[in-house]
Amino acid sequence: MSDEVQPGYVRVRLDLSYDGTAFSGWAKQAGGRRTVQGEVEDALRTVTRSGAGASYDLTVAGRTDAGVHARGQVAHVDLPGELWAEHREKLLKRLAGRLPKDVRVWGVAEAPEGFNARFAALWRRYVYRVGDRPGGVDPLLRNHVLWHDWELDVDVMDAAAKSLVGEHDFAAYAKKREGASTVREIFDFGVTRRADGVVEIEVRADAFCHNQVRSMVGALVFVGDGHRGAEWPRKVLDAGVRDSAVHVVRPHGLTLEEVAYPADGLLAERQLLARRVRGAVH
Repeated sequence: MSDEVQPGYVRVRLDLSYDGTAFSGWAKQAGGRRTVQGEVEDALRTVTRSGAGASYDLTVAGRTDAGVHARGQVAHVDLPGELWAEHREKLLKRLAGRLPKDVRVWGVAEAPEGFNARFAALWRRYVYRVGDRPGGVDPLLRNHVLWHDWELDVDVMDAAAKSLVGEHDFAAYAKKREGASTVREIFDFGVTRRADGVVEIEVRADAFCHNQVRSMVGALVFVGDGHRGAEWPRKVLDAGVRDSAVHVVRPHGLTLEEVAYPADGLLAERQLLARRVRGAVH
């Protein structure tokens, strides 16, 4: 199945970024918790002068957890055609004036036919940042870099990361969700050290299971500080079950950097394929 845009509505693509520090994740939650989705939807209602009963539900490429950041997040929303025609030229600037400073919408455009922010995505790219300097993390980076108090061997970590590339069942690194497949394909996985000493763990895949990236990073950190050998992350993967030694690292070091989509003419085909292959993607 595909999700046809209802008659009289226009599908709009939003490109956005946010600092996840003060958010309880992307998705709206009960109990009044502050979320990125909630803030953006509220801002849309306000700047388009829609009533409180108007429902502009956003669909997102990757539902980030509490504390996780995004530089290249993508979402879509279906707006009434008349409302879009009235506000399209000034929507971006008005959103900038209404949204809190820890979330920004950088692009607002009518989406091509077949576009779905979640299911049409070809891949998502995340970077996890770790600092291992004895004195700790630069205070200006503290909300975006995890401090690890053991020196990390980046070369060994990189070799271990490469062993996880390919299509596999990542059940050993995922928080299981009923009815959802844990098969994913990792296209690239590597570890480098920046000039300032911060270690960057970068992974690009068709999609990710819940907690998958933070679990894999936890395994790589154990390899990097010498607690486990370079072959251990792959052994965990092949075992197919959660290993109590694999820790889910804290969220604040993780940033969704980029989401990629196929050419416009291939969007519908891509989302149909994604819907068939797995029940839930992130």
